[in-house]
Amino acid sequence: MVMAPTACVPAEVCVTKHAYDKQDYDFSLNHSQPQFSSYGGDDLPQSRLAAKALVLDVLKKRAAEVDVDRCGPGDEDAFYVADMGEVYRQHLRWKMNLGRVKPFYAVKCNPDPEILRLMAKLGNGFDCASKAEIDLALETGIDPSRIIYAQPCKTKSYLRYAAQRGVKQMTFDNADELYKIKACYPEAELYLRILTDDSTSLCRLSMKFGASLDVARELLELAHELELKVVGVSFHVGSGAEDPTAFLKAVQDARLIFDQASDVGHELHTLDVGGGFSHETFEKFAGVLSEALETYFPPHIRVIAEPGRYYVGSAFTLAANVIARRDVRDPTTPANDTFMIYLNDGVYGNFSNIIFDHQHPVAQILSCAAGSMANSPIAATSEGIAYSIWGPTCDGIDNITQRIVLPGLLDVGDWLFFEDMGAYTKCSATRFNGFSDNHEVIYISSEAGASALLEY
Repeated sequence: MVMAPTACVPAEVCVTKHAYDKQDYDFSLNHSQPQFSSYGGDDLPQSRLAAKALVLDVLKKRAAEVDVDRCGPGDEDAFYVADMGEVYRQHLRWKMNLGRVKPFYAVKCNPDPEILRLMAKLGNGFDCASKAEIDLALETGIDPSRIIYAQPCKTKSYLRYAAQRGVKQMTFDNADELYKIKACYPEAELYLRILTDDSTSLCRLSMKFGASLDVARELLELAHELELKVVGVSFHVGSGAEDPTAFLKAVQDARLIFDQASDVGHELHTLDVGGGFSHETFEKFAGVLSEALETYFPPHIRVIAEPGRYYVGSAFTLAANVIARRDVRDPTTPANDTFMIYLNDGVYGNFSNIIFDHQHPVAQILSCAAGSMANSPIAATSEGIAYSIWGPTCDGIDNITQRIVLPGLLDVGDWLFFEDMGAYTKCSATRFNGFSDNHEVIYISSEAGASALLEY
């Protein structure tokens, strides 16, 4: 069942409405201003602990509505709960730590229309890589000046389309791209994307994009000869970056390019520091970046960034149904006995982040009808029962978890849930084997500020 997007009404309480039965879910949170000093890890601020409890309550209520023995085809499909309040808290956290840097949300990370609408309401810009993403951003009602076409190797027809829509800001990293822009969109405002060291990142982008410092001046000179307007420098330290000093080196390199551009005759005014920010390490990265910006770039230089997973990674929680189970017994070593359980979602669906984003989603029990482990035909450890978790397709690589111990005996019809499923999940899902790639999203808000912004 595909649900139409639902909105949160402005109030201390968010009311999420389901179109299929017009039933209201009412949840209350008594929270104060979000706290960020201990964000991440086991020591969570009270506002986020309350939000997690709210999300779990919504998950349980939604799952309880499904009777797998009587429901229609697909009624037990996997579904999301999206907490817009978590996105809002991440934005406040950004403003607190990187107030100088204007976010341009990376649409590719999660193009959910409600997320984009909230980003627009928050005053953020958009990092787009295609015509479709530009359209999604513009559909929020923003001005084209709030979009950067951050794709160094663009399709000619997309360039002409950007010109028609007035999307001027865009990146380049090679000579052929400059000739292409000259022919298709000579009025564009260009950012030279430079190569950075992203060797410690989850997803290395330098293998595909970025001009080395050795050729940067030549590109700046060519752009000047072609009478193209270079207005800034961009870099990206890699998605899921792990070394904050990569920002320091990239900012230093960008300063060098700014000076070269001035010598050539360009008047640069903007630095784009790209993405690489994550929920867990944000304060550490923000501290290094802020210090580097203060050292190398005076206040009159505009600074933007392209955060994606930082905003939405922790805002989405996925629930999936157990559709099959079989036991795998080891007569020689009973301690190795496990259950294989199969979910109605897998690596070709919303767990695509396992393959494409190097993530390791952790299963938690949402509902377990059997409850006790006493009747398990498989030996249970003191911690619980061991499982391997598989997706629904006929492909052997469709494995979500090789081994996990859970405190309950799961059976067909039970539900598992997975937190931190907001980045590079639904956006890269496929319809392989005919399974759905369009699952219901239940939108809630654990922060009154987000609810107010999303009022229709």
